[in-house]
Amino acid sequence: MNIYKNPPKSEWDQLLKRPVEDLTVLEDLVKNIFREVKINGDKAVREFTRKFDGNTLDSLKVSPKEFHQSADMVTDELKNAIATAASNIRQFHEAQVGSSTHIEPMKGVECWQEFRAIEKVGLYVPGGTAPLFSTLLMLAIPAQISGCREIQVCTPAGKDGKIHPAILYCCHYLGLKDVFKVGGIQAIAAFTYGTETISRAYKLFGPGNQYVTAAKMWATMEGVPIDMPAGPSEVLVCSDASGNAEWIASDLLSQAEHGPDSQVIFITTSEPLIEETRIAMGIQMARLPRKSIISEALQHARAIYFEEEEMVFDFINQYAPEHLILNIHKPEEKLHKIQNAGSVFIGPYSPESAGDYASGTNHTLPTYGQARVFGGLSVRDFMKNISFQKITLTGLENLAPAIIPMAAAEQLEGHKNAVTIRLKSVT
Repeated sequence: MNIYKNPPKSEWDQLLKRPVEDLTVLEDLVKNIFREVKINGDKAVREFTRKFDGNTLDSLKVSPKEFHQSADMVTDELKNAIATAASNIRQFHEAQVGSSTHIEPMKGVECWQEFRAIEKVGLYVPGGTAPLFSTLLMLAIPAQISGCREIQVCTPAGKDGKIHPAILYCCHYLGLKDVFKVGGIQAIAAFTYGTETISRAYKLFGPGNQYVTAAKMWATMEGVPIDMPAGPSEVLVCSDASGNAEWIASDLLSQAEHGPDSQVIFITTSEPLIEETRIAMGIQMARLPRKSIISEALQHARAIYFEEEEMVFDFINQYAPEHLILNIHKPEEKLHKIQNAGSVFIGPYSPESAGDYASGTNHTLPTYGQARVFGGLSVRDFMKNISFQKITLTGLENLAPAIIPMAAAEQLEGHKNAVTIRLKSVT
């Protein structure tokens, strides 16, 4: 972990940088796979699944038998954990469903807004080095709350041609039936165009590796929107002298184990805490099974000491972390200083793991500084709003003095005529 002490703002540009993913190198591969899937549908999906995943699949869709078998392969302890997490996630997201706006800006003019679910959504769930069944909960539950009519799931199968049982169990637990053993670029292409088996989705959701990310960006050019731009996962831990070095180390390592390109940053106003945390990380890392991945991630990790607290929050807001852990004295008093962050974990007993799994907040969050303009995934991401207006004759008479001169000034006489012709016919 690289250590910096009171870096001047002239050096911050370098410190704010994330590991770079050059997705343009994948453009030809993505373009080719999308073209083949568009033309040949299921046949192309099967061929690319065989080529990249080593699986020859008789059926892309998970069968009812496979769903039932998954229940026998998941322990009761994990089933109970999933039930707890699902309940908390559902409660948090149900609270996001608000009433429609309805106003009467002037007599005879009613305006309101109503929300409608996106009818068909495609959810991508990674299943490679870490089968992220928690991501399925984070995507599917708000989709269900929103009322999406068709929810499809694509997730890659292992070398044995089977999806990880915990992912399948979560699908079964939530009542999802359209689940496909397809991953990578071909899964996103299938969602984008539709095949004989997989329907075209109106919007795509879910994280993935650089291939999936590149495919999702290509999908947007084909007219299918996505949840948010995604990059390597990241955490920024902020602590003062009250911080526990072992706990801080555990938070940094839990993020680093996501992948070699994960971003880990530690900021503190206590210089001795940096060395204490570094030592604790070394001890804990030796006991973790993914230490080779962690070691790669820590090569571009940073520990930064700032003497002044204001510099700490200035840096946080410029970095705009996906996850921000505030491990400081009386953190609630400092929340107003945070402008840019995906999800904030307040106090020493709020590890990022809680949000990743079971506290209820969504772990699908903006990365790569996108927290400056994006928030975490919510129920509203699975919906769109429709505006309505109902105008009476009195209302149109009241609006006419605004509409007519504005239309005339823009030289749109047809717009003006649509008002004047009505008013003349009733005088």
